[in-house]
Amino acid sequence: MEAVLQTKGLLSLPSNPKTRALYPSQGLKQRLFATKPKTFTGFSLSSNGVPKFPTFVSKPSGFSPKDRNLHICRAEAAADGQPLFGEETDKPKFLGVELATLKKIIPLGLMFFCILFNYTILRDTKDVLVVTAKGSSAEIIPFLKTWVNLPMAVGFMLLYTKLANVLSKQALFYTVIVPFIAFFGAFGFVLYPLSNYIHPEAFADKLLNVLGPRFLGPLAIMRIWTFCLFYVMAELWGSVVISVLFWGFANQITTIDEAKRFYPLFGLGANVALIFSGRTVKYFSNLRKNLGPGVDGWAISLKGMMSIVVLMGLAICLCYWWVNTYVPLPTRSKKKKEKPKMTTMESLKFLVSSRYIRDLATLVVAYGISINLVEVTWKSKLKAQFPSPNEYSAFMGDFSTATGIATFTMMLLSQFIFDKYGWGVAAKITPTVLLLTGVGFFSLILFGGPLVPTLAQFGMTPLLAAVYVGALQNIFSKSAKYSLFDPCKEMAYIPLDEDTKVKGKAAIDVVCNPLGKSGGALIQQFMILTFGSLANSTPYLGGILLVIVLAWLAAAKSLDTQFTALRQEEELEKEMERVAVKIPVVSQEGGNGSLPSGTALDPTTGDSTSSLSEPSTPHKK
Repeated sequence: MEAVLQTKGLLSLPSNPKTRALYPSQGLKQRLFATKPKTFTGFSLSSNGVPKFPTFVSKPSGFSPKDRNLHICRAEAAADGQPLFGEETDKPKFLGVELATLKKIIPLGLMFFCILFNYTILRDTKDVLVVTAKGSSAEIIPFLKTWVNLPMAVGFMLLYTKLANVLSKQALFYTVIVPFIAFFGAFGFVLYPLSNYIHPEAFADKLLNVLGPRFLGPLAIMRIWTFCLFYVMAELWGSVVISVLFWGFANQITTIDEAKRFYPLFGLGANVALIFSGRTVKYFSNLRKNLGPGVDGWAISLKGMMSIVVLMGLAICLCYWWVNTYVPLPTRSKKKKEKPKMTTMESLKFLVSSRYIRDLATLVVAYGISINLVEVTWKSKLKAQFPSPNEYSAFMGDFSTATGIATFTMMLLSQFIFDKYGWGVAAKITPTVLLLTGVGFFSLILFGGPLVPTLAQFGMTPLLAAVYVGALQNIFSKSAKYSLFDPCKEMAYIPLDEDTKVKGKAAIDVVCNPLGKSGGALIQQFMILTFGSLANSTPYLGGILLVIVLAWLAAAKSLDTQFTALRQEEELEKEMERVAVKIPVVSQEGGNGSLPSGTALDPTTGDSTSSLSEPSTPHKK
């Protein structure tokens, strides 16, 4: 920037002084790392010290009365302890983080801890209920996800979209989460103890004798309908409470910079919850060993775990209330295109027409299909090894603890990955890990026969080896999902406008997540009916897994380009707003150092009293 300073007397300056002379003296460290150097009013209109718009300084000879008044006002402001214009007061910090940010991040971390603690208990319990129940097996899972879970998820999305148009955000949060808490409490103390009376087992046996064993899966849904309802509610807890309620709330109160810094760290506390909840599941599962004969040990374990779920649910509501009551929400820059309220069909059409939302949906659906292609086969092996509900649940407790430890380790590396390689690389790690571990699992099943003598030397049977390898596959895949995939997915929502953000999350997280799992289930059902068994269809499932993961990687690459462009646009809008706030102050100084009336801030014109600067190179974020 060029500045013309006209002076008289003993002090004279060069006719073309450097911009650096206009800034206060700073050390080398401040010059290199300070993001917002303090500048004198009138010399810079940029918040970061780099002039982004043509500016000028018109200074008459000597000090005019107006200048004297301006300096007097500044002196009085300084005497009163008030910050001068263009200066910013240091905000209170703790461990290098502003206190205002900590008031948001700590409650969000506690909410995520409680939600993941509950989800671990519910996820382990739902599998135990439907897989180990009398007259059921792991083969019920594909039918359950396709014909029960998906329709209920779609129905919830339609209801949620309607409620989002008529309720406030706080009322919507409580309206959704309270029924979950009430149901899980009622299941442990009412529905499960009455299951022997309300399950139509005799009628299901008659239908099975008439229709044949091919209909074991569909009939098991009717036979143990309360367990299936618990299964669906536990699945919806993951889709609704985690994805829609929590991440929607987090995206509402955090900025992109805060999200990039703290979203990966949320998983650290969450996976501590995963470790402790795994220990909790195993503790209650082992209660059967201390009970006398004839006592339903699983019923006792279930009551204890559901009591903890209810308490954690109430803690989630308390954290949410505290943040909304005591934490100021950040202001968002309004998009130029305001989206009016739309009907359900209009919302779906809008989301389908968006390439950005379609790529996000591809990520979610691809993950659901990929993990489901391996999961059902692994759970069938797991039931064969651990047929008792308490034994099955105890193993799942160990599995959850191992998942928490692995994910905690990945969380420690995630922030380095985000900072070093960016969003795009982080989004591609999860499909790569899932592909490699899935191929290893399928290869062991296909070529495990020759390994029997080697496994016997380690005291393992092929069945137990398949259980452990499948567990490792799930542990590595889920740890990559929690530490990288979920933060990447949620960060992608932040640059969107509010209407797309709210309805897009409802459509993607509530519908696309079950759709991915149901899609994997449909593939498995088709393969079983076509080739006779999962073992015979394993090579084809491996090929399908490869195609799905390649499509996942392509969507992640496309989304990376769009996300980067949206983020740069939002940062540019914020910079424009900061500049627009300062311009009226400079032009309206009036009697206290106002600019001469003959000057103008028009970069297309110039005169002898002003000198326009050359456009500066945009500062890289």
